[in-house]
Amino acid sequence: MLPPVNTLDLTGDPLRSMATAPKWHPQATNGPAAVLGLMMFLLPTLGVPHELMLQDTLKSAIVAFGVLLAALLFFWQQRHRTEPMRWHGLVWLPLVLLLYALGSMVWSHSYLAGVEAIRWFVLSLLLWVGQNTLTRLNLPLLLWGVHWGAVLASVWAALQFWLDIRLFPQGASPASTFINRNFFAEYAVCALPFSVYLLATLGRPRWLIWQAMTVGFIAVAIMMTGTRSALLALLLQCVVFAIIGFRYRQQLGIGQWSRSRQVQVGLVLMLTVLGLGSIPSGNARILTEHSGSAALQRGYLRVSSMVNAKAYTEGSFSIRAVLWKASARMMLAHPLTGVGAGAWEVQIPLYQGAAHSLEADYFAHNEFLQLLSEYGCVVGGLFLAVLFAYLLQAASKTWSLAGADVEQAPLRGMVLGSLLTLLIVSSAGFAWHLAATGALFALCLAILAASDAQLAFPGSFFAATLRWHPNWSLAMLCGLAGCTLLAAFVTHQAACAERSLVQAIVLADSLRHPHADDASIIDRRTRALEAVRAGIAINPHYRKLTAEVAEPFAAGGDWANAVWILASVAASRPHVYAIWSGLATGYAQLGRHDQARQAFVQVQRLKPDAISTLTLELILLASQGQTDKATELINSHFDQGRFDYDMVQSGYALGYQTGNWSLAIRALTLRMTTWPEHAPDAFFRLGQLYSSPSLHDDAKALAAFRLGLAAVPAAQKDNYRSQVPAKFRSQM
Repeated sequence: MLPPVNTLDLTGDPLRSMATAPKWHPQATNGPAAVLGLMMFLLPTLGVPHELMLQDTLKSAIVAFGVLLAALLFFWQQRHRTEPMRWHGLVWLPLVLLLYALGSMVWSHSYLAGVEAIRWFVLSLLLWVGQNTLTRLNLPLLLWGVHWGAVLASVWAALQFWLDIRLFPQGASPASTFINRNFFAEYAVCALPFSVYLLATLGRPRWLIWQAMTVGFIAVAIMMTGTRSALLALLLQCVVFAIIGFRYRQQLGIGQWSRSRQVQVGLVLMLTVLGLGSIPSGNARILTEHSGSAALQRGYLRVSSMVNAKAYTEGSFSIRAVLWKASARMMLAHPLTGVGAGAWEVQIPLYQGAAHSLEADYFAHNEFLQLLSEYGCVVGGLFLAVLFAYLLQAASKTWSLAGADVEQAPLRGMVLGSLLTLLIVSSAGFAWHLAATGALFALCLAILAASDAQLAFPGSFFAATLRWHPNWSLAMLCGLAGCTLLAAFVTHQAACAERSLVQAIVLADSLRHPHADDASIIDRRTRALEAVRAGIAINPHYRKLTAEVAEPFAAGGDWANAVWILASVAASRPHVYAIWSGLATGYAQLGRHDQARQAFVQVQRLKPDAISTLTLELILLASQGQTDKATELINSHFDQGRFDYDMVQSGYALGYQTGNWSLAIRALTLRMTTWPEHAPDAFFRLGQLYSSPSLHDDAKALAAFRLGLAAVPAAQKDNYRSQVPAKFRSQM
């Protein structure tokens, strides 16, 4: 049995004292709240043990089915209800975004706008059901679900940090059951206020020590990730917890603790953090990051790195800065309507400079900028203005509660602390778009809305009601049953699409290094193509995975298959420079020059002045037999100093293939002077050119070979000598 907790009374007489309220008992909880509690427990705890489904796809399914099941149970219980339902102005916030997303399907990216509409529908339903469901009797089950979900997710993270357990595929460790450690850290730090609240309101002293240990353990797990936004939020939370704990110590129960009990809980918290935080990591990948071997050290180093100027020019902040600037330009270009719900990732390449190519990012890493750029300043700006205004007013009203109402202040304060944390991590991430943090966001608003209704704050925005009729419950049951069937179908299709595309990536990638006697290479290629066709047929808009399938085919010279895969991506994401560049190259390799020129027009549209565009133009001219024009252009670029490594390589290849030795020699000279690390190879190739029958200049060839040998590391000199032609080897 879960330990009991004293919490607020969200129903009945608002003047009733907590001391006279009946104690919570598990059997008294109703179905919807139990489902929501179970959902919040499973959400961070469960993960996919293989790569055939993305972690957030599973978590999105858990949220969708959890919310729909809770809503079905709620309306079934209310099928005979005639009394008004609760309504709160907060419900309008996601509903307005839902309506905008549906409208933007007409003029923006229909698929992505539809995804956004579904997301806001689920969060709207969760908020409304939550505010009508949560009571003093069932709220503890939700809180314990959040807490134990965060604890078990932290256990997975600790096992990855200390023992390098790799049960769940992920990027950088420790990511728990999340694909990214930042996602786990953002969720855990937003859930932590609920764990602290449970600690401060436990009804049985014998549970205090264990609860204190779990709270400290979650904090240590957050430090293990090294996520700076979460660590900053954690530091701020310490201040918030101290203020709430001191001001409302009597309502929380801390004031009734003996002095020895207070000291004991404080020591347990401190020793848990110091003890577990000092255990060194056993994960080799984490140790190679040189960001601390233990959680405490890692947390300190990551936070202190924020005062290092290099963190903003070379680190992840520099990448985020590029995205933020591009998002700001997008917002200013479409200030009123935005680019459409979910269309940020479609439009963002148009607002990046020629020197930047962060086209693999699908979110702005700042929820406020992304909301304004997608929904515009009218809808998105109004959403943020109302949300911030409400949170400020809720904080003010919570601080000024008096009399019997002050009993609700501690939980309201902790919920506001969780929302403040969410706003902090959302300024450097995309927490609203993730299933776990998005659900927590809606539940926090639901708890505040239910509390507002119970406190009977004046004004319809806070304490409105919604007239109800039994037939409406039946209509909602039918509608939700249809939504549940649709959710099951969409989840199945998403799982099938991801499985097919991931299988195609694995099979295609195995073609990069085929063995000479590998008789299965044709079979693997066939199965890879069948899998990618199946995935694209289900979801032609899955750019993240589909484009990865094309890379191995292009690397292996199978441009016939690479181009149709890339073309499917370009149809959904028409502004991605790398996709059009790959298509232009592929069509040129296949001799389909008209299509290559059409693709190159798109390349020029996106980045007309980029050096990579100039290089591609040279390649296309050479493939069409216009070698004289290509030679003239590349020499012109060399004269102006406008070249990169790829252009130099292309100049050498063009000169070598056409017998233009002066161009080939110039390209090699630029390569060795601009990129000294490639000097040995450049000198070796230069020596080969001079020793060829066409030039037959043995003196210059010998000089080039000698310079190359001098530039080679000592351990590789013998290997270099063995590759030099025999007639020059004896003279070296």
